[in-house]
Amino acid sequence: MSGPRPVVLSGPSGAGKSTLMKRLLKDHEGVFGFSVSHTTRNPRPGEEDGKDYHFTTRQVMQDSIDQGDFIENAEFSGNLYGTSKAAIEDVRAKNLICILDVDIQGVRRIKETDLNPIYISIQPPSMEVLEKRLRDRQTESEESLQKRLEAARVDIELSKEPGVFDVIIINDDLERAYAELKEILNDEIQKVQESKS
Repeated sequence: MSGPRPVVLSGPSGAGKSTLMKRLLKDHEGVFGFSVSHTTRNPRPGEEDGKDYHFTTRQVMQDSIDQGDFIENAEFSGNLYGTSKAAIEDVRAKNLICILDVDIQGVRRIKETDLNPIYISIQPPSMEVLEKRLRDRQTESEESLQKRLEAARVDIELSKEPGVFDVIIINDDLERAYAELKEILNDEIQKVQESKS
């Protein structure tokens, strides 16, 4: 695989990954590309197939996983999620920095590959703040919310293990977290911008 170094963004649901990622893509148009993950879950209101996710069936996705077409995959709340090798290559072929939004299981799987990304963990300031953010979304049943909170506790603990992430950003203030994220990615951003000029 050639092209700029990919970026693995990880962290629990509600930590602010999507918000930071969308802002990064908006502020640096033509620099980043989003690796579109596959999932077997149903689309949420406003989500588009091929843009937010590749929505697929369990059988089709499982067959692709068995054939080795995925760099990482995981099961959460009874649904499969994963990143195909083709999704990453699509982004890198355009000389863009590929952003992968994966959970801690995905991070571990990617570490076993030759991808060599920059590993960044986005973490909430506390479990209390995280729970409030998730409740404020009003998109989850109580059972689903509790599953997400339990997954978040595990994620927060595992992210503290030495060597898992190159950097951990605590998202207690969006502006500061965003500035920190941009600073970490500055060298790769400049490489892409120079190659286009």
